[in-house]
Amino acid sequence: MEKTILVTDQIYGELDIEREITSEAGIELVERQLESAEAVSEAIEETGADALALTFADISRSVLERADGLEAVGRYGIGVDTIDVPAATENGTVVLNVPDYAIDEVSTHAFALLLACVRSVTAYDRDIKEGGWDWEIGAPIPRLSESTLGLAGFGKIPRRVAEKAAGFGLEVLAQDPYIDADEMEAQGVEKVGFGELLDRSDFVSVHTPLTEETEGMFGSSEFERMKDSAILVNTSRGAVVDVPALNAALEAGEIAGAGLDVLPEEPPADDEPIVDREDVIMTPHAAWYSEPSIVELRKTLFSDLVGILQGEEPTNPVNPDVL
Repeated sequence: MEKTILVTDQIYGELDIEREITSEAGIELVERQLESAEAVSEAIEETGADALALTFADISRSVLERADGLEAVGRYGIGVDTIDVPAATENGTVVLNVPDYAIDEVSTHAFALLLACVRSVTAYDRDIKEGGWDWEIGAPIPRLSESTLGLAGFGKIPRRVAEKAAGFGLEVLAQDPYIDADEMEAQGVEKVGFGELLDRSDFVSVHTPLTEETEGMFGSSEFERMKDSAILVNTSRGAVVDVPALNAALEAGEIAGAGLDVLPEEPPADDEPIVDREDVIMTPHAAWYSEPSIVELRKTLFSDLVGILQGEEPTNPVNPDVL
C-alpha cells in the first residue's frame, strides 16, 4: 500500500523539491495549510497520513493520540516546541528536525545584529537620512577586541559564533550545563555559570532551545545583573526572553540595547512597545534564511521522512528511544 506524507503547513511556495523526493520513492505527497490542532487531526484521518511535515502546526498530545499508526513527524527547522515530543514517543512516532542546515546563517546573523548594535549602524543611518552627519550620536562605542561576549548555550550555532568572535579578538564565555569545560576550552571558550555570564559579559548572545526551564530565562533579575552598557542578542526562541522585562530594563537604563530576530509573538502586536525602541534592532525571524539553507532544509527533512517510511534509520531523530 502506498505511503502518504502530509505537509500540514509550509512557507516555501511550490513543493517541487519535496515532490521530486517522494515521487522517486513512490510516496504520495499531500499539501495543506492548516492552523488548528483539530484541522490537523481531521486531515490525518482524511488522508491516512503515515508521516507529517510541518512549519508552525500544533502537533499536540490530542493530535498524536488520534493518529494511530503515524510513523513520523518532521519539522522544517531546528526547534520542535510545537510538537509534544513525549506524547509522540508514547505513540511510537519518530520526531525529526534539521539541526544543521543553518548553522552558518544563524551565527552570521547573530553577529550582524551584534555589530549593528555595537557600532550604532541604524542610528547613524537614520540620522543621515534625516539630514544629519554626526559621528557623536553613536557614542559610546566600545572596542570589540577589549570586550567580552557571553554565549547562553554552546550547541552547534554558538560554537560557530565563538569561531567568528575569535576573528574580532573578543574574549568568549559560555554557559551550558550539558557541555564540560574541557570541550569549551578546546575552542578557546571559558565555561562559566549563568550568573557569572551575566556579570562579566559586555554582549550576551542567546542560543538556548525553548523548554520549560528556559522560558523567560532572561527576565527582570537577569537584566538588573547585567552591565548597564550590555547588549543582548537573541536568535534562538522569542520566549526565552521576557520581552516586557527587556523593554523595562532598556527604559531604566539597566542594559544598553538589544538585537532581536525572534519574539514570543510573531509577528508582534501593533502596540508592542519593543518594536518602536531606537535602542533595539529587529529582523523578522530571518536568521536561518539563505537560498542554499532553504534547499538544504527541505531536502534533508524529506530524505529523512522518506527513509523512515522505507524502513531506514533516520538521520536526525529527536526522540531516538522510539526506534
